[in-house]
Amino acid sequence: MTDTLPIGVAQFAPTADAAGNVESIEHLVATASARRARVVVFPEYSSYFVDPFDESLAENAEDLDGPFVRALTDIAGRHDVVIVAGLLERASDERRVRNTAVAVDATGLIAHYRKLHLYDAFGQRESDWVEPGDPAPPQTFELAGLRFGLMTCYDLRFPEVGRLLVDAGADVFVVPAEWVRGPLKEHHWRTLLHARAIENTVFVAAADHPPPLGVGNSLIVDPLGVELAAVGTSTDVAVAHLDIGAIERVRRVNPALALRRYRVEKR
Repeated sequence: MTDTLPIGVAQFAPTADAAGNVESIEHLVATASARRARVVVFPEYSSYFVDPFDESLAENAEDLDGPFVRALTDIAGRHDVVIVAGLLERASDERRVRNTAVAVDATGLIAHYRKLHLYDAFGQRESDWVEPGDPAPPQTFELAGLRFGLMTCYDLRFPEVGRLLVDAGADVFVVPAEWVRGPLKEHHWRTLLHARAIENTVFVAAADHPPPLGVGNSLIVDPLGVELAAVGTSTDVAVAHLDIGAIERVRRVNPALALRRYRVEKR
C-alpha cells in the first residue's frame, strides 16, 4: 500500500450533447491520469444537463447499465482510474428522473447513490423534475486502503449525511455538484465543504460546474479543513495526494467522532 493516493476533481459544464459530455470526460480523465490521479470526481448531471430543466431530462435518462456507464467503464479501463460522475437515471415514472452519482472502474459500476435531498431552495424546484432517492445504506467503495463515500450537492447542507457515511467507514467524501450561483452561494459552498471535512475528520473532494451556472471552485480538503487543491472558475482538473495516514493522526489529536453523544436515525 502506498503512502498517498492521488485524487482529482474535474470541473466542466455538461450540456445537452451527451456524446460531447463523454468526450469532455475522457479528455479530463486523461489530464488527471497524466497527473497520476487514481480517482477522478466529476460534477452532478455529467451525462446530460439543460438549464432550465425541461422534458428532455426524462428523454435522456438512462439505466445504470446504459451507454453512459458503459462509456465511463471504457474510459476508466483505458486510464486505470475510478470515475465518479453524475448520471440522469430513469425513475419509476416517465416524467421524472433520478439524480444518481455513479462510481465506475474498469470492471463497471462499483457503487451508486441516488440523491436524497433535492434542491427545493433559493427559488429552485429540483423535485418537479427529479425523484428523490430512498434512505438506504451508505454507498461506498474502497481503493488503496481508503474508503470513499458518495453524496451529492445539496446533501452538503445536511450534516447527518456525512455522519452516516463516516459511520460506514468512509475516509473520503466525494461530492458531484451543480452548486447554483447566487448571493453568498460561493461562500456557502466553500464553508460547507470545509465543515464536513473538519467535523468528520475526513477528506472531501467536490466537483462543480463552472460559471456562469455553477460557482466553480471544485476543491479537495483534508481532515483538518486545509484546502489541498482547487480549480477556480475554468474547465480543468485539480489533483491532490491524500496522505493515507492523516486521518488516524488527526483523530488521535481530535477524537470528536469518538466523543459524540448522539447517533443519526432515519426520519
